[in-house]
Amino acid sequence: MIKLYRRITMIIKLIFESIRFAFGSLKGDKFRTFLSLFGVSIGIFSIVTVFTAVGALQKNVESGLNSFGGNTVYVQQFPFAPPEGEEYKWWEYMNRPMPKYEEYLFLKSQSKTIAATSFVVFTNRTVTYKRASFNSGFITAATYEWGEIANIEIDRGRYFSQFEAQSSTPVVILGNEVANALFGFENPINKVIKVGNANARVIGVQKKAGESIVNIFDTDNSILISYTFASTIMNVKRTESMICIKPIDGVDRDESIQEMRQLLRSIRRLKPKQNDNFALNEMTFLLSQTKAIFGGINLAGWIIGGFSILIGGFGIANIMFVSVKERTNLIGIQKALGAKKYIILTQFLAEAAALALAGGAIGILMVLGVVLALHGNESFPMELTGYNVFRGLFISSIIGIVAGLLPAYTAANLNPVEAINSK
Repeated sequence: MIKLYRRITMIIKLIFESIRFAFGSLKGDKFRTFLSLFGVSIGIFSIVTVFTAVGALQKNVESGLNSFGGNTVYVQQFPFAPPEGEEYKWWEYMNRPMPKYEEYLFLKSQSKTIAATSFVVFTNRTVTYKRASFNSGFITAATYEWGEIANIEIDRGRYFSQFEAQSSTPVVILGNEVANALFGFENPINKVIKVGNANARVIGVQKKAGESIVNIFDTDNSILISYTFASTIMNVKRTESMICIKPIDGVDRDESIQEMRQLLRSIRRLKPKQNDNFALNEMTFLLSQTKAIFGGINLAGWIIGGFSILIGGFGIANIMFVSVKERTNLIGIQKALGAKKYIILTQFLAEAAALALAGGAIGILMVLGVVLALHGNESFPMELTGYNVFRGLFISSIIGIVAGLLPAYTAANLNPVEAINSK
């Protein structure tokens, strides 16, 4: 036990001595050292920056998709993607009927796997208040359950009551940008605005959603009204529509989808051999697609950074060979005094790893500078995580060990007599 402790203590001392030698050798040829560490630094900077940027992009995209329910199913005319192995037959999808309000009621009353469902239509209307107007938004007209399915968050005021949603009460909930355009600093609650040619009272303002790469419904620039109110000011039967369904938690997903399909085929009176004339779209499909894309971007980052790291690795190997040559006499003395091969090997590998870690640390500091420069950008919230820092340092240390392996092996196998007599 005492021998093991002494051996471990000796190895630790040798490692620290090697690190001291490594950083001492940096002073020898500053330009050569700069080129070697620069390659490692740029390589680690490239890889960790890609990791960090992809993490920010993925977080942004997933936030945009999940803001409207990651497990929500959308009954629509067009599918997000065609069946596997088939082309996107848009000319066939165009002939499909739009989802209907009666189908929504049928699903709501007959399904045993649905927690909540909402019928939604979309249109455009100019919204005005006094002399101010908002033209670039869109109207979302939905049944009462939309608030639960779409995770509607109210900043000021309130959401529809169930009575208002069912009785055509002319009330609206404004998106954040719409409220700012119409009212500025004035409180919009209980003010009467015009939606097209109809008057409506403002009962709420949604929380600012912020910028997202995937902002499906753009709630900041939308006006939310009840479906029953919409039916009094527009022809809802000729408007783009969909049925949004939130399955019960814990219910088998395939079972729930199959039940929805059977109910829709039933109400649409489709024969067994007829294809579905509707699409059951899921956000999980888009999430899986984005993960595949980000995987490709990560691979590109590895390739780009790998070339720089390779150059840096050759530079470290060069420094280590020079170090072996300069310290051949000292290595011979160490071996003559009884130093084993593994001690010399460990000594030089630790030195190479320390050099690479120094380059990696510089690369991570460069990434930190980029993250701090972009701090506060809501649409691209980059964050240097501890995991990415660890990955960067781990990769650089592995590169150092691999680059130092041949020089360390050369040093460990020197003949002690020849090494002592070398000049």
